[in-house]
Amino acid sequence: MAAEVLNLERLVDFVTPIAEYVTPEQNVLQPVWDFVRQGPWGEDALRSPLFPVVMSVVFYFSCILPFMIVDLWGKEWHWTKKYKIQPDKEVTWPMVRNTMVITFWNHLLYVLPSAVGQYIYTPPTPLPPVSPGLWEFTWHIMASLIIFDFQYFVWHWLHHKVRFLYKHFHALHHQYHSPFSWVTQYLHPWELITVGILTTINPWLFGSHCFTIWVYMLISIAVSVEAHCGFVLPWSPMNWVPFGLWGGAVKHDLHHQRPYSNFEPFFCIWDRLAGTEFTLKDRQRAIDRREKIEYDGHNGLVGREVKKFN
Repeated sequence: MAAEVLNLERLVDFVTPIAEYVTPEQNVLQPVWDFVRQGPWGEDALRSPLFPVVMSVVFYFSCILPFMIVDLWGKEWHWTKKYKIQPDKEVTWPMVRNTMVITFWNHLLYVLPSAVGQYIYTPPTPLPPVSPGLWEFTWHIMASLIIFDFQYFVWHWLHHKVRFLYKHFHALHHQYHSPFSWVTQYLHPWELITVGILTTINPWLFGSHCFTIWVYMLISIAVSVEAHCGFVLPWSPMNWVPFGLWGGAVKHDLHHQRPYSNFEPFFCIWDRLAGTEFTLKDRQRAIDRREKIEYDGHNGLVGREVKKFN
């Protein structure tokens, strides 16, 4: 009997620390949140209104620099040719320099002043001792992504359909028909600011935990860079998201080739409903059809159809 009591006490001693992290109050994300709060950067840095800005900027450039290295110095690498969407399109230093100038200019003139204003007028971020629940964390991020996906679909559609908006604001981003990583924020200030606001406000709608907001921002940046990187890598979401619901680099690459298609930044739901989705199969069918029309036209077998297709 004494032995059984002793074993039970040992079991309780073993389970109690684990249970603290799986109860509603302290769940599986608690160790991660504790690490973030107690890290060498200190809680004061996390509370600062500048933290989300610095985090986003540093993470953004950390994402695009590896692709820049590959584009400029890894052109002959085997895997580069294997995974590049348009292997015949070369990324040159003048192209990178041009996009870098606009990116840094926007950060200097718009991101930096807004960060200073945020530092002056925004109160410090409260850091709750308890992490968000795993379910709350997951659905807040997914809901924010889905909402932004619809918001940007409407924004993007309008900036292609309304000639004034396209000509004066969005055309800059479409200067390159074969996107590369620096094209991600190769934007007119209007686009940078409005899309940035849409990205930021969605977690606020749910009263999300600050840790959830930060992770959502990092995910948004990562998928935006992935959409413009010009590569389909083995771990790209389009390779594992079911039913072809993820657009990713291929769909956005096709959008830069055919601007009246693929307006969504992440998914394909609204493009499918609106009839604006354009896939690699559609592109191949268009190429085959064009080649057939050109062949028939060369042999005097077609008349009006050539004009209709063009």
